[in-house]
Amino acid sequence: MKTNKILFTLAFIVMAMTHINAQNLTDMIADWERAKAYTQEYMEAMPDDKFDFKATPEVRSFAQQMLHITDANYGFMAAIASTESPVAFGESEKTEDTSKAHVIELVNAGYDYVIDGLKNLSDDQLAESVNLFGQFEMTKAKALDKMFEHQTHHRGQATIYLRLAGVKPPNEKLF
Repeated sequence: MKTNKILFTLAFIVMAMTHINAQNLTDMIADWERAKAYTQEYMEAMPDDKFDFKATPEVRSFAQQMLHITDANYGFMAAIASTESPVAFGESEKTEDTSKAHVIELVNAGYDYVIDGLKNLSDDQLAESVNLFGQFEMTKAKALDKMFEHQTHHRGQATIYLRLAGVKPPNEKLF
C-alpha cells in the first residue's frame, strides 16, 4: 500500500511539473505575435540607409540577419506542419532588394506564416515527432522551441548592429 502511495505521489508530481512546463498553442501564438512585434521594432529602429550595414565584412548585414530569421521561420514551420514552404530555403536572405520596406514586408510575412501554421496545429500534434533538416529528430513542441530560440538569437545579434549604427535598441518585450 505504501509503495502504491509513493508511486501515485511521484506520478502526480511528474504530471504537475509537465503541466507547469508545457506551453499550449494559445501561449505559443501569443509569444510569436510578441516576437513579430519586437522584431518589427528592431527593423523600424534601424535607419533606412543602414539596412545593408555590416559590423565587419565577414558577417551578415542587418537586412540579411532579419532575412535569415525569415528563412529559418519558413523552413522550421514547413517541417513542423508537414507542408512545403512557400519560400525556398535561403531565398529571402538572397534577395537583392534589401530596402527597409521590402525587408520588413518579407520578415512580417515569415512571422505570419509561423503564426498561421501554429493556428492550424492542435495541442496533441505538439507531441508528434518531426525530423528537422534531415538531421534532428524531436517533438514538434521542441522544434517550435528551437525555432523561437533561433529567431531570438539573431534578433539579439542585431542589437549590436543598431548600437554600431548609433541607434538605441528597443526595450525588452517579454510580455
